[in-house]
Amino acid sequence: MKGSVGELGEFGLIRELTSRITSTPAVRLGPGDDAAVVAAPDRRVVATTDILLEGRHFRRDWSTAYDVGRKAAAQNLADIAAMGAEPTAVLLGLVVPAELPVTWPTELMDGIRDECDVAGAGVAGGDVVRGDTITVSITALGDLRNREPVTRSGARPGDLVAVTGWLGWSAAGHAVLARGFRSPRAFVEAHRRPEPPYREGPAGAALGATAMTDVSDGLIADLGHVARASKVRIDIFSAALDIPAQMKDIGQAVGVDPLHWVLTGGEDHALIATFPPDTKLPARWRVIGEVLHPSALPRVTVDDAAWDKAAGWDHFAP
Repeated sequence: MKGSVGELGEFGLIRELTSRITSTPAVRLGPGDDAAVVAAPDRRVVATTDILLEGRHFRRDWSTAYDVGRKAAAQNLADIAAMGAEPTAVLLGLVVPAELPVTWPTELMDGIRDECDVAGAGVAGGDVVRGDTITVSITALGDLRNREPVTRSGARPGDLVAVTGWLGWSAAGHAVLARGFRSPRAFVEAHRRPEPPYREGPAGAALGATAMTDVSDGLIADLGHVARASKVRIDIFSAALDIPAQMKDIGQAVGVDPLHWVLTGGEDHALIATFPPDTKLPARWRVIGEVLHPSALPRVTVDDAAWDKAAGWDHFAP
């Protein structure tokens, strides 16, 4: 294998990347033609896309190419699960400098492939382009399996608010890395490679979820999307939020209340959903709030009080 992307060339790089992927039954025709063919038994395709930009969304001194691949795939596949759908395939758009070692994009592809394997999806194809800044764009597709999509607009007063997955772990890991440390490892790894509960998306839909989203920008921010779409108020019970002892230790060491990470830290890609009040939720779903009639208070409150700090991540914030 030649040393840099430029030495290998566009089509050589494509051959290297496609040689590393595996297929699934949903990907009927993969890389190598003008377009891929992905099965859509439901006749409705759920689609989403996200972009990761070096320096904005990842740092090569913090994360390996494999980590970035896992993260890029995870954040898109989580969006599919949050609609109550089964992930089927992803497409990769990749911008890389010519001087970049070939090992970086090939390890990236390994990470994308392995995360797709976890979610039950395949890599259907993509494109590579030369550019000054590494940019990773993933488009993910999913199948509803004859269910209706679970959108953000279905929450109703009286519904329970429940979460499955981690909250605040990625933000705590970011705080550790920002101070030049690499432990506690569990939190650092949560930042580098989130672990969305993919199967809980369709499972939540089967349980009767009225609204659902993944926590990508922060719990308050993402519940705010649900509240606005559903025209309701959502109140979070801070006492119901899980804050592990190690997270408290990190918070004490860096001078941050860990509750702030749980409420506003994104990139864990936990799933948050609303359910009718009589729903018998399994233990993997934890009730953390309730849906209320709208009032003069902000759309999302914490312990019935306004949250007057930043609600979460804003891509256009300085």
